[in-house]
Amino acid sequence: MKQKNVIFLTQAAMIAALYVVLTLVFAPFSFKEIQVRLAEALTILPAFTPAAIPGLFVGCLIGNILGGAALPDILFGSLATLAAAFLTYLLRSRSPFLAPAPPVLVNTLVVPFILRFGYGILLPIPLMMLTVGIGELISCGILGMALYFVLHRHQSTIFGNLTG
Repeated sequence: MKQKNVIFLTQAAMIAALYVVLTLVFAPFSFKEIQVRLAEALTILPAFTPAAIPGLFVGCLIGNILGGAALPDILFGSLATLAAAFLTYLLRSRSPFLAPAPPVLVNTLVVPFILRFGYGILLPIPLMMLTVGIGELISCGILGMALYFVLHRHQSTIFGNLTG
Protein backbone atom coordinates (compact mmCIF):
# COMPACT_ATOMS: atom_id res chain seq x y z
CA MET A 1 0.00 0.00 0.00
CA LYS A 2 2.81 2.39 0.93
CA GLN A 3 4.59 1.72 -2.37
CA LYS A 4 1.39 2.55 -4.32
CA ASN A 5 1.14 5.88 -2.49
CA VAL A 6 4.75 6.70 -3.34
CA ILE A 7 4.17 5.79 -6.99
CA PHE A 8 0.97 7.86 -7.06
CA LEU A 9 2.70 10.92 -5.58
CA THR A 10 5.71 10.50 -7.86
CA GLN A 11 3.53 10.30 -10.96
CA ALA A 12 1.46 13.31 -9.88
CA ALA A 13 4.61 15.33 -9.18
CA MET A 14 6.18 14.39 -12.52
CA ILE A 15 3.01 15.31 -14.39
CA ALA A 16 2.79 18.61 -12.52
CA ALA A 17 6.45 19.41 -13.26
CA LEU A 18 6.06 18.55 -16.93
CA TYR A 19 2.93 20.71 -17.19
CA VAL A 20 4.75 23.66 -15.59
CA VAL A 21 7.80 23.30 -17.83
CA LEU A 22 5.71 23.07 -21.01
CA THR A 23 3.59 26.04 -19.96
CA LEU A 24 6.58 28.24 -19.19
CA VAL A 25 8.80 27.20 -22.10
CA PHE A 26 5.96 27.91 -24.50
CA ALA A 27 4.60 30.90 -22.52
CA PRO A 28 4.13 33.12 -25.61
CA PHE A 29 1.53 30.59 -26.82
CA SER A 30 0.14 29.58 -23.40
CA PHE A 31 -1.76 32.70 -22.39
CA LYS A 32 -4.22 35.34 -23.75
CA GLU A 33 -7.17 35.11 -26.12
CA ILE A 34 -5.35 33.22 -28.87
CA GLN A 35 -3.52 30.39 -27.17
CA VAL A 36 -2.27 26.91 -27.83
CA ARG A 37 -1.07 25.71 -24.46
CA LEU A 38 1.01 22.70 -25.42
CA ALA A 39 0.91 21.47 -21.82
CA GLU A 40 -2.80 20.80 -22.37
CA ALA A 41 -1.80 17.72 -24.38
CA LEU A 42 -1.15 16.16 -20.97
CA THR A 43 -4.84 16.40 -20.09
CA ILE A 44 -5.36 12.95 -21.62
CA LEU A 45 -3.27 11.41 -18.82
CA PRO A 46 -6.20 10.79 -16.44
CA ALA A 47 -7.26 8.13 -18.95
CA PHE A 48 -4.13 6.24 -17.79
CA THR A 49 -3.68 7.12 -14.14
CA PRO A 50 -5.68 8.85 -11.42
CA ALA A 51 -2.42 10.53 -10.33
CA ALA A 52 -2.85 12.82 -13.32
CA ILE A 53 -5.83 14.53 -11.69
CA PRO A 54 -3.88 16.26 -8.90
CA GLY A 55 -0.80 16.43 -11.11
CA LEU A 56 -2.55 18.46 -13.80
CA PHE A 57 -4.25 20.68 -11.23
CA VAL A 58 -1.03 21.48 -9.37
CA GLY A 59 0.88 21.88 -12.64
CA CYS A 60 -1.67 24.33 -14.00
CA LEU A 61 -1.76 26.22 -10.70
CA ILE A 62 2.02 26.58 -10.52
CA GLY A 63 2.33 27.26 -14.27
CA ASN A 64 -0.23 30.05 -14.02
CA ILE A 65 1.44 31.56 -10.95
CA LEU A 66 4.95 31.45 -12.43
CA GLY A 67 3.64 32.57 -15.82
CA GLY A 68 2.31 35.78 -14.27
CA ALA A 69 -1.36 34.99 -14.73
CA ALA A 70 -4.06 37.13 -13.16
CA LEU A 71 -5.63 35.85 -9.93
CA PRO A 72 -8.91 34.77 -11.62
CA ASP A 73 -6.84 32.74 -14.10
CA ILE A 74 -4.79 31.17 -11.33
CA LEU A 75 -7.93 30.16 -9.44
CA PHE A 76 -10.55 29.41 -12.07
CA GLY A 77 -8.18 28.22 -14.79
CA SER A 78 -6.67 25.71 -12.40
CA LEU A 79 -10.11 24.60 -11.19
CA ALA A 80 -11.20 24.17 -14.81
CA THR A 81 -8.20 21.92 -15.36
CA LEU A 82 -9.09 19.95 -12.22
CA ALA A 83 -12.70 19.49 -13.38
CA ALA A 84 -11.61 18.48 -16.88
CA ALA A 85 -9.07 15.99 -15.50
CA PHE A 86 -11.69 14.40 -13.27
CA LEU A 87 -14.16 14.13 -16.16
CA THR A 88 -11.47 12.59 -18.38
CA TYR A 89 -10.79 10.05 -15.64
CA LEU A 90 -14.49 9.18 -15.50
CA LEU A 91 -14.49 8.57 -19.28
CA ARG A 92 -11.34 6.39 -19.22
CA SER A 93 -13.13 3.12 -19.94
CA ARG A 94 -14.96 4.52 -22.95
CA SER A 95 -13.57 5.39 -26.36
CA PRO A 96 -10.07 6.90 -26.24
CA PHE A 97 -11.35 9.62 -28.55
CA LEU A 98 -13.42 10.98 -25.63
CA ALA A 99 -10.28 11.67 -23.54
CA PRO A 100 -9.68 15.17 -24.95
CA ALA A 101 -13.37 16.14 -24.88
CA PRO A 102 -13.58 17.34 -21.24
CA PRO A 103 -10.57 19.70 -21.37
CA VAL A 104 -11.66 21.08 -24.73
CA LEU A 105 -15.22 21.70 -23.56
CA VAL A 106 -14.43 22.95 -20.06
CA ASN A 107 -11.71 25.35 -21.18
CA THR A 108 -13.75 26.58 -24.14
CA LEU A 109 -16.53 27.50 -21.73
CA VAL A 110 -14.45 28.83 -18.81
CA VAL A 111 -11.33 30.53 -20.23
CA PRO A 112 -13.14 33.24 -22.24
CA PHE A 113 -14.76 34.50 -19.04
CA ILE A 114 -11.35 34.51 -17.34
CA LEU A 115 -9.98 36.51 -20.27
CA ARG A 116 -12.86 39.00 -20.01
CA PHE A 117 -13.01 39.46 -16.25
CA GLY A 118 -9.41 38.61 -15.30
CA TYR A 119 -7.60 40.42 -18.07
CA GLY A 120 -10.21 42.89 -19.31
CA ILE A 121 -10.08 41.60 -22.89
CA LEU A 122 -13.15 43.09 -24.54
CA LEU A 123 -13.49 40.76 -27.49
CA PRO A 124 -16.89 39.08 -27.76
CA ILE A 125 -17.15 36.00 -25.54
CA PRO A 126 -18.27 33.78 -28.48
CA LEU A 127 -15.18 34.84 -30.47
CA MET A 128 -12.91 34.02 -27.54
CA MET A 129 -14.71 30.69 -27.14
CA LEU A 130 -13.86 30.00 -30.76
CA THR A 131 -10.19 30.95 -30.43
CA VAL A 132 -9.73 29.11 -27.12
CA GLY A 133 -11.63 26.10 -28.50
CA ILE A 134 -9.41 25.94 -31.58
CA GLY A 135 -6.31 26.11 -29.39
CA GLU A 136 -7.67 23.34 -27.18
CA LEU A 137 -8.51 21.19 -30.19
CA ILE A 138 -4.92 21.56 -31.39
CA SER A 139 -3.30 20.88 -28.02
CA CYS A 140 -5.73 18.27 -26.61
CA GLY A 141 -7.38 16.85 -29.71
CA ILE A 142 -4.36 16.53 -31.97
CA LEU A 143 -1.27 16.56 -29.74
CA GLY A 144 -3.06 14.91 -26.81
CA MET A 145 -4.38 12.07 -28.95
CA ALA A 146 -0.94 11.53 -30.49
CA LEU A 147 0.43 11.31 -26.95
CA TYR A 148 -2.42 8.97 -25.98
CA PHE A 149 -1.58 6.43 -28.67
CA VAL A 150 2.14 6.52 -27.90
CA LEU A 151 1.49 6.01 -24.19
CA HIS A 152 -1.15 3.34 -24.80
CA ARG A 153 1.49 1.14 -26.42
CA HIS A 154 3.68 1.36 -23.32
CA GLN A 155 1.00 1.78 -20.66
CA SER A 156 2.04 -0.96 -18.24
CA THR A 157 5.69 0.05 -18.38
CA ILE A 158 5.01 3.73 -17.77
CA PHE A 159 2.06 3.67 -15.39
CA GLY A 160 2.43 0.26 -13.73
CA ASN A 161 -0.44 -0.89 -11.58
CA LEU A 162 -1.92 2.54 -10.95
CA THR A 163 -4.13 2.59 -14.01
CA GLY A 164 -7.86 2.57 -13.65
